[in-house]
Amino acid sequence: MTGAPGPSRIARFAMAVAWASFLAAGVMEALVFSVVDPQDLRWFGGAPVDLSPQAVYTLSFLIFWGVIAVGASLALLLVNLPDDGRRVPRHAPGWPH
Repeated sequence: MTGAPGPSRIARFAMAVAWASFLAAGVMEALVFSVVDPQDLRWFGGAPVDLSPQAVYTLSFLIFWGVIAVGASLALLLVNLPDDGRRVPRHAPGWPH
């Protein structure tokens, strides 16, 4: 053991969010494209999407990954908000800490 410090708390949170959202985006991709054919996609105006199926898969995966990562980041932020000073004591007064 070298005794070198590991990644910081923020780096660990970022890695957890990135990995979890990557896995969730993969599942989402599989679920969506098991039902939708990328060659049948159309833009809002009705024009067909002129991208290869591989490009549609790639872009949709990146969009899924980004949206899920934002949601996971917001959830992690809300869970780790700093205390507001109204912490309930774990032990009765007079007990050793």
